[in-house]
Parts: sequence; C-alpha cells; structure tokens
Amino acid sequence: MREPIYKSRPVEPNPAHFGGERINDFIVLSEAFSNSYLLQTPEGDIQLNAGMGIEAPVIKRNFDEFSSTPLRYLILTQGHVDHVGGVAYFREQNPGLQVIAQAGNPAHQDYDGRLATFRGNRSAFAFTEKFAAAFEHYGAQGLTDFPAQDMPVPDILVGTNHSFTLGGLDVQLIAVPGAETNDSVVVWLPQHKICLTGNLFGCPFGHFPNLVTIRGDRYRDALTVAAAVQTVMDLGAETILYGHHGPVVGKALIKTELTALRDAILYVHDETVKGMNAGLDVHTLMARIQLPAELEVGQGYGKVSWSVRAIWENYAGWFKHASTTELYAQPQSVVHQDLIELAGGPEAIVRRAQQKLADHKPVEALHLLDIVMAEHRTAPGALATASAAHESLLDASENFWLSCWLKNQIKELQINEV
Repeated sequence: MREPIYKSRPVEPNPAHFGGERINDFIVLSEAFSNSYLLQTPEGDIQLNAGMGIEAPVIKRNFDEFSSTPLRYLILTQGHVDHVGGVAYFREQNPGLQVIAQAGNPAHQDYDGRLATFRGNRSAFAFTEKFAAAFEHYGAQGLTDFPAQDMPVPDILVGTNHSFTLGGLDVQLIAVPGAETNDSVVVWLPQHKICLTGNLFGCPFGHFPNLVTIRGDRYRDALTVAAAVQTVMDLGAETILYGHHGPVVGKALIKTELTALRDAILYVHDETVKGMNAGLDVHTLMARIQLPAELEVGQGYGKVSWSVRAIWENYAGWFKHASTTELYAQPQSVVHQDLIELAGGPEAIVRRAQQKLADHKPVEALHLLDIVMAEHRTAPGALATASAAHESLLDASENFWLSCWLKNQIKELQINEV
C-alpha cells in the first residue's frame, strides 16, 4: 500500500540559511529559496543555481566550508529570479566561470523582467516576512552587504541536450521546456543515477504542480508537465536532488511517486476536458474533480481545483460564456451600491454574511461582504466578519500559497478594524 511521500516532507520554501549539507562524497547542498548544489571534481567544481542576489554570499560561505577548489561551471536549471539572481556575485568570485542555461533562458529572463514590479507586488503577501527574517538572520551572522539581483547572460546555451565531462564526472543536461518555465533543464549524472531536477514540477516533491500561480504567471500546460515527469521517470534515477528540501532516495520509491504524479496530472487534465465537452461550467468542475485515492499527491503548493481552472482557461481563455457582461469593461462592482440600496443598507447584507458564516459557508459570506466593503468598508461588523471568514478558511487550508494569502488578508483586515 503506497504511503504518499508528501506526507513526510516539508512544503514551505525558505531563504538560504547558514550551513551546508553533504549529500554524498562529491555533492553538497545549500538550501535556499531554490536549492543550490555543488558537484566536486578533481578538476574543478560545478554549481547548480545561484539563489537570489541576497542569498549568494550565504550559499558561497556554505560551499566554502566543503571545498576550496575553483568553480568551473554554474548551471541554471531555470530562469526564475531565485535561480539566477546571484550569478554576478559568483562570477566576481570565480574569474573564468562558465554559466550554462537552456536556450530559452534569455527569453524567460526578459519575460520575468518585463513584469518584475507586478510580480514583486503580487508575491509580497507570501515572502515579505520571510525576507525580513532572513535579513535579520544574516545581519546576526555579520553579513550586511548584499549583491544586487542579477539578470545574467549565459555563456553556453543548451538546445535539446548537452553533455560534458569534468574530473571524471559525466554530466548531461536535458531540456524539458514548458514544465515550470520555458527554459527548464534537468541535470543527469549517469554514473551515479542521480537526477537534479531544480523546480521542474514545483516547490515540494510529491505535490500537484502549480499550473498557474496565484502570484501571477503564465499558464503551464498540463500535458507538457506530465511529459516532463515522464522524461525524468525514463532516466531510472536512484536519487533525485530537488529544488527544495532534501534528497529523494530509492529507485522504486522515485518510480512510484513520479508515476502517481504523472497519472494525477493526466487524470485532472482528462476530467477537465471531458467536463468542458459535456458543457459543464468551470466552477462546477473545480468543485467536482478530485483525485482518486490511488493517485493521491499533496496539494500544498498547487491545488487540483486551481489546476482545473488553469486547464480550462489555457484551452478556452477568459470568456466563460456565462454572461454578456464578461465582454465589457464594467465589473460587477459597478452595481454593488444598487444591491446595497435594494437590500435596505449595508447592515442587512452584513447580517446575512454573518448568518452564512454561522452556517459554515465562509466563501458565500465573503461574496456578500465584497459587495458591502467595496462601498462601505467600515460598515459595522463587516471587517470583523470578513476576518472571521478568512480565519475559517485558514483553518482548513493545507496549501502554502492559500495560507499565505489568507494570513495576509486577516492581518490587513484587523489593521483596518482597529
């Protein structure tokens, strides 16, 4: 009987902390927002990923505890900011360093850079407190000078695949574009049956992928992600070194977990498509589609219901064919004041929201409160009821992103209530 691995592994990503971890006789891990790994060889070292700019000195200090060998190559498993931000710092420390990335990396960095302000603002609810704690921790360790975030230009761009040998270590880079980013690569060490996947399937191992993130990003195609899982499965890895947290060890375990992940993604995709063709609306499918027990994977980072909507909209776009108003610029909120007046004032709607909450329907309560608070944010009881509804939803949440959002909303509501 399979015991899903996600139940025994952490979920949340965290900034780099001081202290590296030796994985085996030639690989060192430095955990960060996205893990960095050092591969040691007699002819020089190879590093995977550079962290955020502010994390780079911490990562270097961690690796310096294990190696004084020159760093020859830095491989970027994808172009997200928590992989590439520290590249300039490592270049300064290692003259002649060669940076390797998949051919789509420059385009992906351009894409991220275009929306940097938007994404930074949209991610703040999840990471502001983590960054503040990290700066305090680094300062306590005497680190106060932080490199700027880099947008590097790789020296070597990889097409479908790329292989090289350094100090007797064979290294293969396999392109898997479109899983989490359009420039994803995995690193395969065939002599050791070790695969370094970066964040190919998301943050925590054993969880449903984020086919779209609530911080705001492009849709990720479900079939492309499932194919990337298959690519890694076909390698027959005995160890996977993931983008977050510790190693996943055991050929049979890895095959079992990746099979469940692949099949879970395909199941949700196929059920969504079936529902679309049957004429079911997206919200019905979000509520209805659930994984069968044999395909259980975690939902601590991505969620099945969110992925149903992502698949729907990736295929069909934003127009749900539910109302003509979807096609015009005026949102539903333009008639909120009319609804308040028809209801006899904001107090009546707040009372109904409180009843919904008492009936254990917090989302319905928030729908009502959205009407009131758009026009009368300080209506008696509105803020407190909204806070209580978010608390109820938080109690039931096992998802990192959802929990961060709910906590931040509660904080803002309580500040305004005071």
